[in-house]
Amino acid sequence: MKIENTKAQMRKGVLEYCILSILQNGDAYTSEILSQLKDAKMLVVEGTVYPLLTRLKNAGLLTYRWEESTSGPPRKYYGLTETGKLFLTELNNTWTDLIGAVNSITNNNKK
Repeated sequence: MKIENTKAQMRKGVLEYCILSILQNGDAYTSEILSQLKDAKMLVVEGTVYPLLTRLKNAGLLTYRWEESTSGPPRKYYGLTETGKLFLTELNNTWTDLIGAVNSITNNNKK
């Protein structure tokens, strides 16, 4: 088994949560979202993010608006809906519980 495959699967599992967390600070367009993910060492490509944004929008968690750009074509800005904010709150709680459980297991097994 290759470690890179496992690491990629772990990142994919939390990507949705990370995108929603980025958008809790305000609307952003895809390049901004990608930049923040890359800055955090979440190695993702546009081809991964665009379908995920569409899926989140179709699920009612995101909305979008077009905004004219001074340096090119209009940009699609994504933002959280009220449902998306509630969903993110639940993910925050789940993440906290998951961190506690994983830390409990991994720390207890280091003895």
